[in-house]
Amino acid sequence: MFTDLIQRLTRPDTGGTPMHDTDARLALTALLVRLARSDGDYSTAERRRIDRVISSRYAMPPAEAAALRAEAERLEAEAPDTVRFTRAIKDGVAYDDRIGVIEALWDVVLADGERDAAEDSIMRMVAPMLGINDRDSNLARKRVEDRR
Repeated sequence: MFTDLIQRLTRPDTGGTPMHDTDARLALTALLVRLARSDGDYSTAERRRIDRVISSRYAMPPAEAAALRAEAERLEAEAPDTVRFTRAIKDGVAYDDRIGVIEALWDVVLADGERDAAEDSIMRMVAPMLGINDRDSNLARKRVEDRR
């Protein structure tokens, strides 16, 4: 299954064909995992935050969200780069929903109460890859901070 998804993610061009919802969910969750792991400290707080984000975003029970995260952890470990995940999300998710993706990413960055340079670097890279400008990314971060 992972090999199939990685192959779909690494195709040079899907001809504008959107990903299946299941693949887009897995790609987003894997991106959240990659972001959380980027600072070398993949904490329990970050894993729990990913589970809550996924559970809320996709209206799934917590156990199902945790299972999706576990699957995404395996996928993230096998995936060659972040571009594959962002391309899959950009191609399969409407702009307004991608703003929600950025909020989810900021939620994970801020889960442990610290902004790490590695996480900030990934956010600066990922937002434009998702077609989100700096202003909208910063507004998304501010909304997440205001909810805390």
